[in-house]
Amino acid sequence: MRKQVDFWGDAARMTMDEATDLTVSSMTTWGEKHDHWSIAWSGGKDSTATLTLLIWLMRERRIPTPKTLTVLYADTRQELPPLYAAAVAIMERLREMDIDVRVCRAPMDKRFMVYMLGRGVTPPNNRTQRWCTRQIKVDPMAAELEQLTGERDSTILTITGVRQGESAIRDRRIEMSCGKDGAECGQGWYQEVLPQHKGVRGKIATLAPLLHWRVCHVWDWLQWYAPEDEYGAFPTRWLADAYGGDEAEEVNARTGCIGCPVAAKEKALEVIVVHPHWTHLRPLMRLQPLYRELREPRWRIRKPGTQRLKDGSMPASPQRMGPLTLEARRMALERVLAIQAEVNDAARRLGRPEIDILDEGEADRIRELIAAGTWPDNWSGEEPLATTPLDKIFADGSEQPLLV
Repeated sequence: MRKQVDFWGDAARMTMDEATDLTVSSMTTWGEKHDHWSIAWSGGKDSTATLTLLIWLMRERRIPTPKTLTVLYADTRQELPPLYAAAVAIMERLREMDIDVRVCRAPMDKRFMVYMLGRGVTPPNNRTQRWCTRQIKVDPMAAELEQLTGERDSTILTITGVRQGESAIRDRRIEMSCGKDGAECGQGWYQEVLPQHKGVRGKIATLAPLLHWRVCHVWDWLQWYAPEDEYGAFPTRWLADAYGGDEAEEVNARTGCIGCPVAAKEKALEVIVVHPHWTHLRPLMRLQPLYRELREPRWRIRKPGTQRLKDGSMPASPQRMGPLTLEARRMALERVLAIQAEVNDAARRLGRPEIDILDEGEADRIRELIAAGTWPDNWSGEEPLATTPLDKIFADGSEQPLLV
């Protein structure tokens, strides 16, 4: 098989100045076409580098300054503590600069813990129920963008921290669309619409001005440039704790939520808890095993197999397992609260940052939903426990009685 040329891998490594110059070119090419900019910020290393770099470039008058600039922070309520602590400090710094910062957070009943433990939806997995990213991150950001488009009188340029090399799937997508809407190599990844969100379709352009940056450029900026007064005095060195401390560049880990249910292994949290400043977070390592336990049949109900669809046919999985029992939700709620209390007791004792993954209002709402007997759509709670022996019913309606 012929080896495909890797444009990024075969090229000589750019210097920091060269990488920054290409970003300036990207922002000059596309930024001048839009009066209003928004920066989509997750709190991770790439979007934080993008955010702080562009603020500095605007202050230095190296790139155009838009009529309005809005920073949209995606607050999932499940971010790794070092990332969240850094994000809070960076937001304070941005507001000192009179920059409009908006926190994008899911409504109460859609938040991760409330949706799972209040409504009873099982923890996300990589196969049939990857509901978390869309619900607690993408949808809140899209809703804020929709509101923003209603406030502005022209197209908004939404700037992201997407980089080549962070994801193989993303790289293929970039390669297939790198010339869309007139973009050229070296000018970032420019798209004239943000797809899949009807409220903002046709009113948004997106640009990834750090597309060409390597991870070494990102860490050089975050650790050595951005924290200095002349570059904005941003507290970005804290991010290294979430990516491997002093070895952040070498580890090059990808972070997710605390105890991410869809991750095969809790690598990001494992890296964090060995850092001297974050050892009090070790109880959080018990969250991922809890989420896996909640997927077990003893904590769930299942369809009995006797229900047909509206057209009279049988569903593809007539006896599929479903949501969490009320008992499972009460158990998990108390266990999560106990883990959080254990972390915060140690934090107060050691003088370290506390966490807030499940606040009092969210816990109360979960209890309300449990008390009301809330179930996901098409479930009543009267279905049998998933551990109950049943005659096997197949999708064609045939049955296999239990052998007794």
